[in-house]
Amino acid sequence: MDLIKDGWFTELSTFWPGQAASLEVEEILYHKKSKYQDVLVFRSKQYGNVLVLDGVIQCSERDEFAYQEMIANLPLYSHPCPKKVLIIGGGDGGVAREVVRHPLVESVVQCEIDEDVITVAKEFLPGMAQGFYSPKLTLHVGDGFEFLLRNQDSFDVIITDSSDPIGPAECLFQEPYYELLKSSLKSDGILCSQGECQWLHLDLIKEMQTFCKKLFPVVDYAYTCVPSYASGQIGFMLCSKDCDTNFREPEEVLSKEEIEDMGFKYYNSKIHKASFVLPEFARKVNVVCVI
Repeated sequence: MDLIKDGWFTELSTFWPGQAASLEVEEILYHKKSKYQDVLVFRSKQYGNVLVLDGVIQCSERDEFAYQEMIANLPLYSHPCPKKVLIIGGGDGGVAREVVRHPLVESVVQCEIDEDVITVAKEFLPGMAQGFYSPKLTLHVGDGFEFLLRNQDSFDVIITDSSDPIGPAECLFQEPYYELLKSSLKSDGILCSQGECQWLHLDLIKEMQTFCKKLFPVVDYAYTCVPSYASGQIGFMLCSKDCDTNFREPEEVLSKEEIEDMGFKYYNSKIHKASFVLPEFARKVNVVCVI
């Protein structure tokens, strides 16, 4: 296996040329090619079980909550009443886990194209895959574009948990996809999508923000820190059809007791606000749409 040599997995990608990160491998748990991509799971020495798609780390048991809690709760706590939610992607189950435990959410539809990823997550990432077993969730295995076309004006919140814009996920970072998302949202709907890394992909982030601002009255960008991801950081593009939305002020400020009851390890109301404050180098390239 080219990506594992001398007991170390090394993440190499043309999407971040000139750099690489490695994790020490204890055991390869699964490795097969699905209909859509190469799927690898290994047990690491420090990060627990790690899911890798087409050579790129998608999640590790040690730090997955920093991503899952933020991509789910930033939009959920920015909407006054997120009853009906759609998840595109997210085959590891982590986003579903977070969404179904929100008290206002009544129903969740998840559309994941690669059933093999779901099966692997249930076996090797049970802490993340638990969301698949919620009675709130309806799981649809199929293409997200086709599903959106059949479900217009339907959802309060749509979350896109995709891999990087290489191969099958490339279309999820382009304007036609966001046009479909807009048409599938209700009149006050909110979307949140994986928004790449400001250390690596400022040009892409700015391009996405530019076309999003043509489609939505409110657009903003936030980020979280995930050590196992390239450069240790990943962002989120958030858009709202409601011109009164202020992503930087959560609709509900959670008490310490509520945070403990929800089982959050990363998200709280203060970090919700702070996640929109970008470092100066990113702010200067006008990444954020100021409200």
